[in-house]
Amino acid sequence: MTAIALIDGNNFYVSCERVFQPHFEGKPMVVLSNNDGCVVARSAEVKAMGVPMGIPWFKLKPLARQNRIIAKSSNYTLYGDMSHRMHSVIAQFAPEQEIYSIDESFLNLTGMPGDLITYGQSIQQRVKQWVGIPVCVGIGSSKTLAKLANHCAKKTIVPIMPGGVTDLTQLSNAELDETLSRIAVGEVWGIGRRLSAQLIDMGITTAAHLKNASINRIQKHFSVVVGRTVAELNGEMCLELEDVAPPKQQIMSSRSFGQPVYRLEDLIEAVTSYTARASEKLRRQQHVASAIQVYLRTSPFKTDAPFYSNGVVVRLMQPTNSVFALAQAATQGLKQIYKPGLPYTKAGIMLLDLQPSNRVPLDLFSALGAPTDLRSQALLKTLDTMNERFGRGTLRSAGEGFAKPWAMRSTHKSRAYTTDWAALAVVQRG
Repeated sequence: MTAIALIDGNNFYVSCERVFQPHFEGKPMVVLSNNDGCVVARSAEVKAMGVPMGIPWFKLKPLARQNRIIAKSSNYTLYGDMSHRMHSVIAQFAPEQEIYSIDESFLNLTGMPGDLITYGQSIQQRVKQWVGIPVCVGIGSSKTLAKLANHCAKKTIVPIMPGGVTDLTQLSNAELDETLSRIAVGEVWGIGRRLSAQLIDMGITTAAHLKNASINRIQKHFSVVVGRTVAELNGEMCLELEDVAPPKQQIMSSRSFGQPVYRLEDLIEAVTSYTARASEKLRRQQHVASAIQVYLRTSPFKTDAPFYSNGVVVRLMQPTNSVFALAQAATQGLKQIYKPGLPYTKAGIMLLDLQPSNRVPLDLFSALGAPTDLRSQALLKTLDTMNERFGRGTLRSAGEGFAKPWAMRSTHKSRAYTTDWAALAVVQRG
């Protein structure tokens, strides 16, 4: 029988913070989004208080003061590095791994000797000991069932199995139906809020109902994709593990500003910085972009200034992954949509019409940054190598600026413990 495991870091952002600040263990804690806007991660203690995901921080402050909830600003440099460490440890347990998200990995455990529950506990113990992150392990005969098994592990829905590890492959069909009958249909992977409401109208309210529904009926009302979900719930492997995540079709980079921005020069700095980040991702997946969209807006919630939002797509004469060529195009677009005197609160860019860099035809008249421009590619490779080795921003274009008055607020941000020599944790004798 096929055995697919999903390993998921518990309250991942909060857990990353606790690894280097163990005095936060057991205390109510949240991690905030960009500009300390909304809650994007909650500890188990905060979840028990009924605090919803996404609640604005200003609304939570009274409850936070009353219950001493600790708030930390998002530290994506730390979280990204901890994610890499966690996935590297998990990869040691199976020859096939698919990194699904920053805190989730699928493993193919088919054919592994011994009891898979015990094997799952070994994964838990090693990740906790070597990285410091607590994880849950869900095992099923398909990726969809592995997702549900992980949900069961978090909620202890199958009490006969140890906390944090659930193996649905050990259940009979009747036992699996009984377990899935306690899970709302909206918890099934790929069934969102809209589909969930439609399924409930059809009398399909639980994961068990969906498992036992007619595939033909489901495909007739919805799509082949939802039909595959039904097949996956019945143990048929329709979604294969991907060794390498498929390249993104668009790459977006945007941020809200820490304070209103009025000057075009500051907006150009911000957009250039976002373009640099996006072009780095573009080069990493060995693609080039044929167009770039740039947009900006004011706040829709301010009554003392008119709301303004606009965007424009700039086509490139030659597909490129050069930060210099892309930033030049973004600046050109920004100047087209900028209106003086307005308090802008957000800007962003999106790289469009992506294609593999090795498929771009030779252009003898290509601009700086075309894949055929070897000197430009050598410069970009040096840029990426230095920033990867010594930290992002070690080398950057002057257009990104230095003062950065537009930078987002991070008043509760922890240190970059794993990627900055000056921020290494210090062990002191008690």
